[in-house]
Amino acid sequence: MIAKWKAPAGLLLVFTLAAGNAQTTDSASTSATRKTVHHTRRTERRPSVESQIEQLREDMNAQRSQIDALRQQLSERDAELQRAQQDAAAAQAAAQQAQQAAQSQQAAVEANNQSVSNLQNAVADLKTSTTSAVAGVRRQQARLRKQVEHPDAINYKGVTISPKGSFIEAATVYRSAATGGGINTALTSIPLQDSGQAQTSEFFGSGRQSRIALKGTGKLDNVAMTGYYEMDWLGTGITSNNNQSNSYVVRQRQLWARAAFTNGWNVSGGQMWSLTTETTHGLDNGTEILPATIDPQYTAGYVWNRQYGFRVTKDFANKFWIGASLENDQALPGGTEPTNEFIGSAGTGGGLYNSTANYSFNLAPEIVAKLAWEPGWGHWELFGVARFFRNRIYPNASATPPSSAGAYNDDVTGGGIGGGFRVPFANKKLSVGLKGLWGDGTGRMGDSTIADLTFHNDGQISLLHTFSALGTVEASPIKRLTMYFNYGGDYVGRDILDGGTAGYGLYTTNMSGCTTEGLPGGVYTPASTGTCKGNNKDVQEFTSGYWYNFYNGPKGVFRYGLQYSYLERDLWSGTGGTTNPGGGAKGTDNVFETSLRYYLP
Repeated sequence: MIAKWKAPAGLLLVFTLAAGNAQTTDSASTSATRKTVHHTRRTERRPSVESQIEQLREDMNAQRSQIDALRQQLSERDAELQRAQQDAAAAQAAAQQAQQAAQSQQAAVEANNQSVSNLQNAVADLKTSTTSAVAGVRRQQARLRKQVEHPDAINYKGVTISPKGSFIEAATVYRSAATGGGINTALTSIPLQDSGQAQTSEFFGSGRQSRIALKGTGKLDNVAMTGYYEMDWLGTGITSNNNQSNSYVVRQRQLWARAAFTNGWNVSGGQMWSLTTETTHGLDNGTEILPATIDPQYTAGYVWNRQYGFRVTKDFANKFWIGASLENDQALPGGTEPTNEFIGSAGTGGGLYNSTANYSFNLAPEIVAKLAWEPGWGHWELFGVARFFRNRIYPNASATPPSSAGAYNDDVTGGGIGGGFRVPFANKKLSVGLKGLWGDGTGRMGDSTIADLTFHNDGQISLLHTFSALGTVEASPIKRLTMYFNYGGDYVGRDILDGGTAGYGLYTTNMSGCTTEGLPGGVYTPASTGTCKGNNKDVQEFTSGYWYNFYNGPKGVFRYGLQYSYLERDLWSGTGGTTNPGGGAKGTDNVFETSLRYYLP
């Protein structure tokens, strides 16, 4: 038994001694003690094997205790290390979660900042929108208040009705040569300078040019429909006079309807200004530009008519317009007038025409085609006119006995070409315009209403060559003041027919009494001249005047106008003495006019 334990015991002893030697002591005294012990052991009696074994057992038990303690410590350390690793892992996981949370928080912060920025922008936009909305509401309120308190138009079942253009006028006229025509100047009736009327002036005051205008407009998705009424008191009834109560009748000036489509087409009809009349914008009804005169006859050389018409126009990009119209016609004859024909008749009461006026039997309506162009500087026009004349001729009217056999209709086509422009200068404070019409049989379209045609001895029609032109300058040096200057004239040429025995402006016309003042025919039949049968050659007129607005605002316009005109009417020369060497007789007139007007807003 003892032999069995010797080898393990020796090994254990060696291990123990090695372990003991490997341990570090704290002081030199310990080492000395051990040496003393070792020395003593050498000197002492060797212990027995049992005691050594016991000692080894004790040492082994002690060592085991130490090993167990170390194991316990190691286990605790492993547990602590594991806990530490777990804690580290948990901490790392927590750190990752924290980092993720921080990143999420950062993203949330950034998103929040973006949201704040978006909110700030939204608030700013909302403020702007609110400010704009408030301004819009205020404007709308102002518009509504204005519409209620100061409406520009009356709304009736979706139609706007406006009286714009209406005015009340108090006008006066003074002429150095009396015409007996009221405030309207009959240009072809200016008295010859040696007549009794030319030696007598006249003065008239009138409110007859006061005007009522009414425009109604209804709008659909693709068309605007307009109706326009315009009237004054320049009509004359059979009982009208100046004796006590001026019973002048309402006159139809304009009555038309129009459909203006969004695609640029425009259709209108009724009594309106002729398409030959100058406009300020395109070819639209209601944009006609009239001379700024007080005289309701306007001024010599102005090309116009105001009559029935049916008009179709097309607008191209609000820059270029084309149009055509069919218009009522009326032939004005002059010169020789044979009795074997007729061109029309006096009006008949049953037909509601004036029995003291003449009406031609028109073959067809007058046709006008027109182009207008607005390139960005001014308004430019070019137009053409076609007219159709007809009379009934009786070639055997002078036969013996007279007979209507062989009667026939004589149809003649005439017309002319015209154009004009009006352009602004000096920031639109000055405008210059020129307009004219040249043709055969177009005299009626000039302001003086000179003759269109004459006749051969056999009754056939011969058209007269006519020309009308007007130059205009208008200036507005200040907002309240408008000044105007016009010079124009209407001319009709000679037409010598059948060897000088028929026609217009004949050289054989008896003008021997043109320089002689004749005798009156009664209290209201003033003296003209002696025999002076020359035909009108031309009428010329120079006009200057101004309009001054005392007030121009939301309550309307209150203005005053003053005008001076110099007119000259010339006759073609004939035989006998004349007052115009080398030419025919003439008449002149100096005209002063005033006007006080209030326009409805």
